Amino acid sequence: MKRLLCLIVSLSSCVFAQQGSAVIDDSSLAKYSYDKDLLPASFYKNNRDTLRKKMPANSVAIFFANPVRNRSNDVDFQYHQDPNFYYLTGYIEPDAILLIFKEEQKFDSFQTNEILFVRQRSMEKEIWNGRRLGVNGVKKLLGFENVFMNSSYNDAQFNLCAFDKILVQIPKNDIRDNPNDRGDLYSLVNGFKTDIEKCALNADAFALAQIMAEMREVKQAEELVLMKKAIDMSCMAHIELIKALEPLFTEYQAQAVVEYMFKKYGSEYVGYPSIVGGAENSCVLHYSSNRKQLNNEKLLLVDMGAEYHGYTADITRTLPISGTFSIEEKVLYNVVLAAQSAGIKACLEGNNFWEPHNVAVKIIQSRLLELGIIKDASEYRKYFMHGTSHYLGLDVHDVGLFGKLERGNIITVEPGIYIPEGSDCDKKWWNIGIRIEDDILISAGKPINLSESIPRNTDEIEKMMKEKSFFNEQR
Repeated sequence: MKRLLCLIVSLSSCVFAQQGSAVIDDSSLAKYSYDKDLLPASFYKNNRDTLRKKMPANSVAIFFANPVRNRSNDVDFQYHQDPNFYYLTGYIEPDAILLIFKEEQKFDSFQTNEILFVRQRSMEKEIWNGRRLGVNGVKKLLGFENVFMNSSYNDAQFNLCAFDKILVQIPKNDIRDNPNDRGDLYSLVNGFKTDIEKCALNADAFALAQIMAEMREVKQAEELVLMKKAIDMSCMAHIELIKALEPLFTEYQAQAVVEYMFKKYGSEYVGYPSIVGGAENSCVLHYSSNRKQLNNEKLLLVDMGAEYHGYTADITRTLPISGTFSIEEKVLYNVVLAAQSAGIKACLEGNNFWEPHNVAVKIIQSRLLELGIIKDASEYRKYFMHGTSHYLGLDVHDVGLFGKLERGNIITVEPGIYIPEGSDCDKKWWNIGIRIEDDILISAGKPINLSESIPRNTDEIEKMMKEKSFFNEQR
């Protein structure tokens, strides 16, 4: 009797009817993806099981798919799934909601500890925008047992008040209403908000974010395979640019070389907007317009990483546009290189997350003082204003708890020095921006530099820049 009092919803079978799916031939699901190395359904199920173990008693965790981001008018950006949603489902389509229950819940005709609501298939819309999995596809390919059309979510009348804890992740912005679609993200979020307003409990977003950060910061063996692929293809692309870079390149031509190589080796996306900044633009941390004619001057800072099956690399190299570092450029470059090398050595299991940053800062402080660029150690932040490390994974700035480094973490080590024109130092240092960034795997022993195949030493860079690339032959 007590169990019956814990029922969260009264559902009729018609609410969850799989309407519309029978009119489409589901044999086309075999072509839903052409990739043969996607993570198996068992990976995502294991993640849901792990989450369930970390949830408090009598709780529900609710996740929404990412919004569709509009670029302009009737053109949207290419869709990218919310990383947590993807990590738990493998589902890459919008307008979906996932409910994970700590304990088994009894419904009219079944019992379960998870329910997924997804878009229904539509012959007309699939002609325009590509195949959808639909209810049957999610069951077949992603291994869910209880999958229903998103348009039925608001008819389900979930009694969220029966839970002691409601954990939720709601998309932050750009949730647009399609009045002709009862299952769009706008309707799903509004339906949830209506349900939660009936309860005295507040939905807890912080606790869920902490749990997901704890889970995602340690990469599993299957994830490491994909991350290494993303990093390897990024390394090959950076190496090709080192060979191809010519004094009269534009920033966007340098960008094109690297992004071409990403695609050549199978990347679906760039992991973040490509940063390709020459001369004064090398001092802009997240510069991304990439339109400057390089004109054989100063340095080119290239911060680019490929994304592969959701996992991204993040690598930066700084190159002399002329093919040779000037005296000032080499001096500052070697300061950054020394700071990065010390930071990498500090990437040891059990060290505090911030230890690589702390050792890098000490080197940059002391060398800038010696060079007379700063007069007091505290002034280093004028020229090195960001952290040295962040987690890397399904997000380029991936989630984590920033505690002790653990085996299976992948973090960046990326100190930099940026001295824009007009800085309070000798003009010979102006418009020199340098960052060196590698992707480091925390292991049981020494740190593993997953992107070490790209030269970091100035002599090695200059030597490689003398080699020819097939891109030079196309000009």
